[in-house]
Amino acid sequence: MAIFLAGVAAGAIGNTRRERTTGESTVTHEIKKSIAGLEERLAAQDSAAAGRFTQIESRLDEHAAKLAEMPSTSQIVSAMEQLLSKTMASLDDRLTTQAHSIEVLKTTVSQTDSLLERVLESLDSLQAYTDPAELADDPLLSRPAV
Repeated sequence: MAIFLAGVAAGAIGNTRRERTTGESTVTHEIKKSIAGLEERLAAQDSAAAGRFTQIESRLDEHAAKLAEMPSTSQIVSAMEQLLSKTMASLDDRLTTQAHSIEVLKTTVSQTDSLLERVLESLDSLQAYTDPAELADDPLLSRPAV
């Protein structure tokens, strides 16, 4: 009987070891399965990140090409200086022309004033020599105005 019980005990102990080994292999299998899933997700994320980096690099290349086509600050400043210089020269020419025109107008007004003054003086001197009675008999002056 003791041998029988020893056999049953040995069988029970062996059986629990098998269950532990089977339980451990199930857990190990689940862990391996989870690791494989994580590796797949990591590979997918790496692939997506690589695609995004490729897009970013192509956009950077496009922007670099556009930036290379843009004029530099010194070129823009130079162009603005040339434009301003031409504008100022044009304005200076126009102001010079207007100043000359003003001087011509001043001279013309002065000459007109002088001529008008002489004409008025001549009329005054003519009136001093003419008799008003003679003017009344003049047929040209006595005609009605039309």
